[in-house]
Amino acid sequence: MASSLVSKMASRAHLSNFSEVGRKIVGAALNYKSLAHDLKVPHPAKPIIFLKATSSYINVGQVIEVPKAETVNYEVELGVVIGKKCKRISEANALDYIGGYCLALDMTNVTQIGNAKKMSAPWDLGKTFDTACPVSKFIPKESIKNPDDVKLWLKLNGNVKQEESTSDMIFSTSQLISYVSQFMTLEPGDLLLTGSPSGVGPVRPNDVLECGLNDLVTMTFSVRAVES
Repeated sequence: MASSLVSKMASRAHLSNFSEVGRKIVGAALNYKSLAHDLKVPHPAKPIIFLKATSSYINVGQVIEVPKAETVNYEVELGVVIGKKCKRISEANALDYIGGYCLALDMTNVTQIGNAKKMSAPWDLGKTFDTACPVSKFIPKESIKNPDDVKLWLKLNGNVKQEESTSDMIFSTSQLISYVSQFMTLEPGDLLLTGSPSGVGPVRPNDVLECGLNDLVTMTFSVRAVES
């Protein structure tokens, strides 16, 4: 009993440092009905998955950097921290593999993505640049009873831009975990970004982003310009 408790505490301590120990960040694009409605596009038949480099992580107290001549959008998201190795798991068992959560921003360089689309090239430069994944502190799994029913919100310079429940997701948390695990093994500390609701928009130098997840966590990041 004591050994089990020590093991559980050690595992949580490991996961609480997910931005340092995780090996990958997996994102889901176009996963909210409200966003699909805004963009006037059909719901995807299967999850649209992309990767972000772990070098794109920043924590509260650090600054989001955006190129002066390019457009970068904010996207507030529920982040799912994987708790144990999972490969080709079923939707029914997927939630058992969650170790915890975080609040995250999927910063997206739409200039780079637009250029990539013109050439039928990958999105990497638009999704995985330095400072592209601001995250909150780790949220223990038991703090969120149902990841498919939590409220996300984001303010830009004090004005509410995004406010939606994860119940609006097209693919549920369990569906996303199961789907990704069919193609790549998810490991402890990996982060799954579950998508962003409507209200996505651009940031500019000196902007301030505030966002929150239920009453569990809030975070604030400022924006500064860098040379392209």
